[in-house]
Amino acid sequence: MRQNANKDNTASGTEGRIALISTPWPFFDRPSIQLGALKAFLHQHLPHITIDAHHVYLKIAQALGYSLYQQMGERSWVAECPYAALLYPERMETVERFRRRKAQGAPVLLSQDFRDLCRRIETASLSFIDTQPWDRYCLIGFSICLAQLTSALYFIREIKRRAPGIPIVVGGAACSGALGESLLRGEPAIDYVIRGEGELPLLQLTQRILEGQNPSHAADIPGLIHRGDASFEDTHQQISNLDALPIPDYTDYFRDLKSPGAGHAFMPRLSMEISRGCWWRKKDASKDQAGCTFCNLNLQWTGYRGKSRERTVREIDTLVKRHQILSIFFMDNLLPAKGLEDLFFDIQHLGMDLQLYSEIRANTPVSVLEAMGNAGMREVQVGVEALSTRLLEKLNKGTTAMDNLEIMKNCEHAQLPNLTGNLIFGFPGSDAQDVAETLNNLTFAFPFRPLNGVSLWLGYGSPLWRNPARHGIRLTGNHPHYHHLFPKEKLEKFTLMLQGYHGGVREQQRLWKPVQKRLKEWQNAYDGLHRDPGFLPILSYRDGRDFLIIHKRRLNKDPMTHRLTGSSRAIYLFCETQRPMDEIAARFPRFSEERISPFLRMMVDKGVMFHEGDRYLSLAVPTSMDPRNKIVS
Repeated sequence: MRQNANKDNTASGTEGRIALISTPWPFFDRPSIQLGALKAFLHQHLPHITIDAHHVYLKIAQALGYSLYQQMGERSWVAECPYAALLYPERMETVERFRRRKAQGAPVLLSQDFRDLCRRIETASLSFIDTQPWDRYCLIGFSICLAQLTSALYFIREIKRRAPGIPIVVGGAACSGALGESLLRGEPAIDYVIRGEGELPLLQLTQRILEGQNPSHAADIPGLIHRGDASFEDTHQQISNLDALPIPDYTDYFRDLKSPGAGHAFMPRLSMEISRGCWWRKKDASKDQAGCTFCNLNLQWTGYRGKSRERTVREIDTLVKRHQILSIFFMDNLLPAKGLEDLFFDIQHLGMDLQLYSEIRANTPVSVLEAMGNAGMREVQVGVEALSTRLLEKLNKGTTAMDNLEIMKNCEHAQLPNLTGNLIFGFPGSDAQDVAETLNNLTFAFPFRPLNGVSLWLGYGSPLWRNPARHGIRLTGNHPHYHHLFPKEKLEKFTLMLQGYHGGVREQQRLWKPVQKRLKEWQNAYDGLHRDPGFLPILSYRDGRDFLIIHKRRLNKDPMTHRLTGSSRAIYLFCETQRPMDEIAARFPRFSEERISPFLRMMVDKGVMFHEGDRYLSLAVPTSMDPRNKIVS
């Protein structure tokens, strides 16, 4: 009866109403770009309807406390546990044992009584659910990405109980391809799945519902599948020109921040995208090994598209002025390959004291980093992944260990963005030589910000997943950890984002233990050398124009200094950007390679230069970025 009444209302011209929902556990301090983009797009094409964007994760963060919420969200398996227990109360003890296992090393998480935590989350969730007029909506949409699976399924179930006649559509990274099909088959409360980019399929579905049509079969809407479809065709729809998209609408998020009792004690940040897809993946699209071997982040997109420089700058200007917020996260999987220096030059000339954050490749030139730093870039997530060139080749990164060390060094400049990055453990096919190379190169990386050690996880749809035999593994279906979260009969229906495999897993764990130990030593040393106020690089130099003093700080030891004069100084500065030997010799024709090589080897032995193949890289950074000390290009 509710569905029929809703159809009659929308068909007769009554204002339609749509809900868009993002459940825990995204970052609480920024609005959902998925919800903001979809709301703005729907409103652009259907200005007469009401679109409510519910950032449910913000409400749960407010209920739990921001610190606890953040710590849970940082561990995706831990984050999936509370709502799994609420979905399947009979599995409470099983889920709790798993949660304790995955929370090791996090005292705050381990100190939480799990049943009490679940009660608090349930109370906050139902408080939101029971105050919304779900049967007044004509469509309810969920964005489901990493660590949102159990929370989304919980809210879908509870909302469907209260409004059984209202159709529910889901989309997002966790709904691409077979992932979305399995959710449709395994969760009766879901009516539609968008398997790729969301704007066009969602618009067309909404139009049909508003027109009173029976959308029970949606096979003719590319990118949308319905449980009534006889077969699921792998089709997509995408916006060809991203400049045509409206600027995201974050009104609901900022309204919720001002709601009574919100009590927020943080400065929010804005979410923004310059592009969609990954140009590195597109570059090798004709090969089976397209993109990074382990990556499955771009399944919902075909190809790579970017906004124009003019549109990007205008969007930043509009969002900042609209919300009076100066911090912006670029949500792109990878910033565009071309035009970044000009783009950030234009952003700088907005004249705003911005704080920007983004993800970039390791071979980003220092000139681009400088332009970013001048525009307000505070932190870059760099796709480092390994400090072994042999392993980077297996990962299909298209970079070298020297590329990674160079950008790590550059990001130690006080005026350039801070670097965060990961070091992957246990990639199938990595061997003792990869580990030995990593351990050797870690010695040269110690002056720079430490990387985070992460164990490999196998993503559905990644090149590694598509070609397991090439890497000596055998697929086993969903990751075994899901067995702790879902009943067997439910899990058998799902194909989920994280996958399991057999093939040398324990041997890989054994191989990489020395690297894990070294990472802890690296972190302790770096923290110890930066206890004092102010930031001083661990390995730096001061230039006296005709001589150079290199200063290397050491933990619990006296610092080491090296003075270089004349040609030695010039060669060292020339190698601030990695140089092959023939280029060094050509730049200094008065000296033969036989005379230059001993000096370079001595610098490598002292740990102030890095050598790989026939290339050399100076590792010390200037203590300032004044014109005298600008990197030679």
